[in-house]
Amino acid sequence: METQEALRHQLDSLGDLQSIVRTMKALSASSIREYEQAMEALRQYENTIELGFAAALRDHPGWQMDTRPPSIHGRDGVAVVFGSDHGLCGRFNEQIAAHFVDRMAHAGSRAPEHPRLLVVGVRLAPVLGAHGFEADEVLELPATVEEITATVQTIIQRIDRWQPAGPARSVHVFHNRPGRQLQSQPTDRRLLPLALQRLQQMGRREWPGPRLPRAFMAEPTLLSALTREYLLVRLFRACAGSQTSEHASRLSAMQRAESNLDERIESLTGRFRRLRQDAITSELLDVVSGFGAVQSD
Repeated sequence: METQEALRHQLDSLGDLQSIVRTMKALSASSIREYEQAMEALRQYENTIELGFAAALRDHPGWQMDTRPPSIHGRDGVAVVFGSDHGLCGRFNEQIAAHFVDRMAHAGSRAPEHPRLLVVGVRLAPVLGAHGFEADEVLELPATVEEITATVQTIIQRIDRWQPAGPARSVHVFHNRPGRQLQSQPTDRRLLPLALQRLQQMGRREWPGPRLPRAFMAEPTLLSALTREYLLVRLFRACAGSQTSEHASRLSAMQRAESNLDERIESLTGRFRRLRQDAITSELLDVVSGFGAVQSD
């Protein structure tokens, strides 16, 4: 039988959970804004890199780019997939894993070998493993915006390390991005080889300044430097976008949890009050009965 003490204990526990949920909501909301500001600040630098490609192509119009059709399959391809290190974010990892599996199937699931798989987010690795995709390496997510650059540099180093085993023909990145109403939307992007058509369009762009720049580096060195900066920016944005989406998913989950807690607390409070009222009524009846017995004597 339910007692007032048991209900009071449940209400105290739910109150503690409610405080935790509200704290996590506040942390997620502030983190979302922080990562959004980081991505916004990086857009200007990305524009600078694009202008660098435009200037380089104007000075070196004969650049020979890799025009082979990029394939995500085979050990000469690299897939970087961003997930999460922590829970309480709904089906965040399952969603990006399903998108990756579908993308691989669409690209040709009968290929003899999968690409090298670099997973960023320890909780995502077993989800992909359940689909038959074992990670070649798993990295932890950066804890703050300031740590993203170091993580991205580590990713680029891993890609470079795999080069001796066979130059990576393609590099693709998979991650969730924030959508409407705090919903995550999986997406992917080809980073390498660079899109030849887009680079040629950059070379024909009207230069925004009064003087045209000139490139004094050797062609391979210049292309390598620009490509590395391009990779850094794109991977940074993918990581920041994924973590923005993760916090948005967690915020949505915490809002649902808070709503459920409010309903549960309201229900238990009503039951507690009824029990307390029943106990008061019973005590009053006992007093009245006792008083009546004394009067009859």
